[in-house]
Amino acid sequence: MATLRQQLLDLIDRLAPDMERAFLEAVEDIKSEIVLREIVERLERRDIEGAIEALHIDEAAFRPLAEALRQAYNAGGTMVVKDMPRLSDPLGGRVVLRWDVQNQGAEANIREISSKLITGITQQTREATREAIVSAYAQGQGPNTIALDLVGRQSRVTGRREGGVIGLNAPQAELIERTRINLLSGDPELMRKYLTLKTRDKRLDAAVRRAIDAGKPLDKATLDKVLMRLRDRNLKLRGETIARTETVTSVMSAKHEAYRQGLEKMGRDESFVTRKWRSSGRRNVRHTHQILNGQVVRGMDLAFQSPSGALLRYPGDTSLGAGAAEIVNCVCDAEYDYDFAEAYARSRGR
Repeated sequence: MATLRQQLLDLIDRLAPDMERAFLEAVEDIKSEIVLREIVERLERRDIEGAIEALHIDEAAFRPLAEALRQAYNAGGTMVVKDMPRLSDPLGGRVVLRWDVQNQGAEANIREISSKLITGITQQTREATREAIVSAYAQGQGPNTIALDLVGRQSRVTGRREGGVIGLNAPQAELIERTRINLLSGDPELMRKYLTLKTRDKRLDAAVRRAIDAGKPLDKATLDKVLMRLRDRNLKLRGETIARTETVTSVMSAKHEAYRQGLEKMGRDESFVTRKWRSSGRRNVRHTHQILNGQVVRGMDLAFQSPSGALLRYPGDTSLGAGAAEIVNCVCDAEYDYDFAEAYARSRGR
């Protein structure tokens, strides 16, 4: 039978696509509700904040993510409880533990995780659109072009908007604007940077190379295609990253809560629990987590301390301020050990 760690990794693999789908559907919903004329009118007045408000990028649009998080959290807790060894109270009586997703602690955890995620995505999306507008004004683009770059252009095939900035974060929006500037520069060295981007559409490489060889700016029609594909692929990348990271956070948080519920059910002292950090063992594991590997802490609240200074109670934990550098795409694990032999020895006055 697979270890709990492998079972949880398999669960994360199964649930992450649902999280990604929820994110992309939320972005699609925002785009479908946009009235382009309203945005153009505000951009004509140079009312940047008004144009952003007309996009209706609010937290309610990302509520499907909250449901996907809850499902991942519940599935993780259920799996951990089923894998737990036989539990007993201090007198040796058998304890039956059932995962309770409506437990006060569990409810607080999932609210915090989902609120932080949705607030962060909303703010980052608004920041990216603001940056795109300011940069477009600086490049001398007109209101109609800016609006279409924000929301995307309608596909003649699907009728959906493709290639918009909405859904991207600020660094992605900045990357795309820098690419636009480079490809319009006519400078072969700057234009060649596009060919190093992992999220580019390689089918357009030949057209870009011809412009580079000629030492001329990329023509408008090709540039529009290049940037549209770049936005779409960066949106997909962001969806994948959010899905993988937040699914891990939800499942690992549920694991932590499941062991806490076990302690409460048994009436045991948390000080007799130890937790050990286990890195993924993969070649691309971040250096700080390689150093954390094997670190042991006692109790349920004492955090592991990364060499970066970040504090995490379990992989993916952001409740103590750990940033993206410590959690994005992390697949580490924490092992929990009930050391009740030690508890018994202490009770006998060893």
